[in-house]
Amino acid sequence: MGRGRRHSRRPARPAAPGGSGRDRGRHPGTAAPGSSLPPLDRQEVWAAGVTYPRSRDGRREESGHGALYDDVYTGDRPEIFFKSSPWRVVGDRDPVGIRADSGWDVPEAELGLVLNAAGEVFGYTLGNDMSSRSIEGENPLYLPQAKIYDRSCAIGPAIVPSWTAGPGPFEIGLRVLRDGDPVYAATTSTAAMTRSFTDLAGWLFRALSFPSGVVLLTGTGMVPDAGFTIRRGDTIEIRCPELGTLTNQAVAVGTV
Repeated sequence: MGRGRRHSRRPARPAAPGGSGRDRGRHPGTAAPGSSLPPLDRQEVWAAGVTYPRSRDGRREESGHGALYDDVYTGDRPEIFFKSSPWRVVGDRDPVGIRADSGWDVPEAELGLVLNAAGEVFGYTLGNDMSSRSIEGENPLYLPQAKIYDRSCAIGPAIVPSWTAGPGPFEIGLRVLRDGDPVYAATTSTAAMTRSFTDLAGWLFRALSFPSGVVLLTGTGMVPDAGFTIRRGDTIEIRCPELGTLTNQAVAVGTV
């Protein structure tokens, strides 16, 4: 059993096809000493964007295309994008990545919906959707490069069944420590979301099937001001009273 697990059984992690794709010398089905594997098996991670007012405002700050984010915030169809294959996801106390070719990076603390094959909410977890604001801000079409890279997604510390956690709303807290001192802290509530959990799940399943289920991150309501960026060595803590705490330290990934 991994650290802080609240479910009675977890399936074995699958090996990644064709090599590691993560830290050199470490197999993708293993965790760093003192860390936990994420509570996933064959489940992909998808994510929704611009679901909170602060997320919409943050995208306006970083981009010259603010009208695009206004449209998706108020439109019928949400922004939903692929975030991570299960073997790329890191767990509690495993490092998360910031791109070496990005100069402006933030964690995005999010509630994760654990959905079964029918699209029903089976449970909840916490997620960190690491993002490059400089890359996405340069051009919205660069979003896959800003969002999808090694160690860009952390999930944990556990899956809490929906009948245990309740229906929400959930309070989510984010804190960043640098050399042991807090340099950013904020809280939000899923009550501030512009879309419901069932609405987001319905759009994800509209033309996609997930025989093993899927994790859907629901967007962030906390975006640091423009002068803030995550640095190597920063510790990121995401908390929820019902779901526990997800902790990760930032490392650089990739090359310039």
